[in-house]
Amino acid sequence: MDQDNRDGMKDESAAEDVVDEARAADGPNEDAPAVSRKVRHKRRLRARSKTIAPKRLTKEELRFRDLLPMFDDPERPQSRGECKEAERPCPYVSCKHHLYLDVNPETGSIKLNFPDLEVWEMPETCSLDVADKGGITLEEVGEILNLTRERIRQVEVRGLLKLKMVGPGEEPLPGDANYFPPGTGGN
Repeated sequence: MDQDNRDGMKDESAAEDVVDEARAADGPNEDAPAVSRKVRHKRRLRARSKTIAPKRLTKEELRFRDLLPMFDDPERPQSRGECKEAERPCPYVSCKHHLYLDVNPETGSIKLNFPDLEVWEMPETCSLDVADKGGITLEEVGEILNLTRERIRQVEVRGLLKLKMVGPGEEPLPGDANYFPPGTGGN
């Protein structure tokens, strides 16, 4: 029985090869409808972000950290108005709006968003500059932040929910007594 299945599979693949060769010889079929598909790009070529946890630093790295001088920069911009006209790419990596790295205040871990780039190689360095551009697509935001489009969508939904909870919302939120899901006719 196994031999019969193998022979049948050989016959099918041989038949498919003959059909493929016939199609290639005839050229493209003009009567066939054009297939329209949305082609997705392959996974981005940029390196994924890396997180440096302080607990995993070696003794030598900890000694090196202690040797680094800490400077107060008197010329550092103190407001958005001052920062808006400052040089780009922004040299102040420690600013909370800088896109090069993120610091988790609870754990002290540092997340390098662009481990394969230096600060001066980044096309955008300030999240406030990106916000000033106005509406851009999730794909573009994902490229700027080195995140996927889906992750950007999730962050957007979460941010909008937070804004609704903080502001004097006219619409009740899920979980409120007066909340009815859209399309249920409750409003």
